[in-house]
Amino acid sequence: MYNKERVAAIIAAAGSSERMHGVDKIFAHLGNRPVLARAVFPFECAEVVDRIIVVLSPDNLAAGEALSDSEKWGKVTDIIPGGERRQDSVQQALDRLADDDIKWVIIHDGARPLVRVEQIEDGMTAVQATGAAVCAVPVTDTIKLAGENSFIQETPDRSHLWNAQTPQIFRYDLIRRAYDAASGTVTDDSILVERLGVPVKLYKGSPANVKITTPESLAAAEIIVRRHAE
Repeated sequence: MYNKERVAAIIAAAGSSERMHGVDKIFAHLGNRPVLARAVFPFECAEVVDRIIVVLSPDNLAAGEALSDSEKWGKVTDIIPGGERRQDSVQQALDRLADDDIKWVIIHDGARPLVRVEQIEDGMTAVQATGAAVCAVPVTDTIKLAGENSFIQETPDRSHLWNAQTPQIFRYDLIRRAYDAASGTVTDDSILVERLGVPVKLYKGSPANVKITTPESLAAAEIIVRRHAE
């Protein structure tokens, strides 16, 4: 069973916060805690997770170390600088795991601070099917596929559409193989596994598992935090 095999979590938090109007989203306060602290906390709590690597922009390394000390992170073994792209940051973290007997890797966006332990556990169950699993929620809006001139080309059946989230969980050997074969820029890790022809299992996440990308999304996350505190 997976709980007898070593599991590492990678928290990818080296983004540039370009749409945050000068606010660093990773260290912005959500409730009374930084976004990054909230993102790491469920992985610290999850019994299945043995090791955590946090990837930050080079300018944030000192702040990350200070936060680790204040939060008393016990599973965080590495706080490392990220690369130019998100996938470069994940690749560097995967390289750090090469000397460890890791069977499973959980990749999570540091800008998703409201993930729950249950979503980590559900993912570890789902990933047993093929070695690759992605947290996601069914699409509720009608989606339009448009051409370059902004005219609608197609309206896909939304019953088959999901919004991908993180955590995304993989067998370590599989995600390493996917990254070794990577070309171009991708928006999430599962795309690289899909390119290998490996089936990726979707498991249900939560609309509350929001990603902080704008001041508006930070405000929405604040509402969720306050609601859960009531």
